[in-house]
Amino acid sequence: MKKAVPILETATVAITLALVSGIFAQIKAPSPQSSPRGRGGIETESAPTSGDLFWKKLDDRVGEIVGRFDGVMGVAIVDLTDGRTISRNADHVFSTASSIKIAILLELYHQEQGARDGAQGKARLNDVYDFDPKVLVDFSAIMAGLTPGVTKVTNRDLAQFMVAVSDNTAANILIDRVGMQNVNATLRNLGLTKTMLRRKMMDFAAAKRGDENVSTPQEMARLLEAIYKGKLLLKKELNEQFVKQLSTLKESYIPHDLPPGVQVANKPGNLQNVRTDSGIVFAKDRPFAMSVMTSNARDERAAERAISEIALEAYRCFETRNKVPISDLHNRIDSITFVFKQTIKR
Repeated sequence: MKKAVPILETATVAITLALVSGIFAQIKAPSPQSSPRGRGGIETESAPTSGDLFWKKLDDRVGEIVGRFDGVMGVAIVDLTDGRTISRNADHVFSTASSIKIAILLELYHQEQGARDGAQGKARLNDVYDFDPKVLVDFSAIMAGLTPGVTKVTNRDLAQFMVAVSDNTAANILIDRVGMQNVNATLRNLGLTKTMLRRKMMDFAAAKRGDENVSTPQEMARLLEAIYKGKLLLKKELNEQFVKQLSTLKESYIPHDLPPGVQVANKPGNLQNVRTDSGIVFAKDRPFAMSVMTSNARDERAAERAISEIALEAYRCFETRNKVPISDLHNRIDSITFVFKQTIKR
């Protein structure tokens, strides 16, 4: 009988600790009523948390920006922590412009992974290319300055030119090296049916035939989600290299208004009356993927500003959602501390 008291106290302590753990889990986890994409969600009558209110505010702001835009705009934002999404015209098919280069870059790393696993005939990051000026196309800021018959660059270098300054000749060489059909096959394997690489850069004859490079905001965001979660690049080292290369500082719309130092792995695109940008924003402890695509923009500068505005609104929301409401937390801990002390006194 004498052993019953310590056993009871031990059990009480264990239960109390479990309750404390439950509080922290509740603070970190999404409420049931906002379960990501409805997976396992159960509607409840519980009051919305502060995180839910910030999420609703972001959803409303995105709706306002899309509503006032003089053209067509699609938006998809994915919380990479809990999977929740915000979308406006997210399944509408848009021209990707240079944002399709994310898929080209991914296929290069995918083939590098295959080669490391023993597959034959795959493009490698360190494969060497001898510069040939005959392949030059417009908007090739780096490639146009290379020395014919002298300069040799690797596929990794070409990828860097393609990402950093959107060099179109570098992109076209990589398309030849990895294969257009292979890029599209990889996209299909990820379940992306509307995202298609159908022409090389600056091939306007192909575009007029309807062979435009296209996607949807939803699919571009899902592509970035798959990259973040390592669903294609299973080798962690390669996935990290890919994200680092895509995070190269560049002139683009998503990071334009964000605080200095925020990592953004993105690729913008622009054509006449078209502005797009898709990327992963590494907000502290709460990363998110986003894609904004526009067409028929009467004011291209307004389209760029709108993308930047949505990115900033999203960043503020994710930064705020990640913070624990301190007053709320103190009240809960005080309550449990009181219960714990009363139990020990017994």
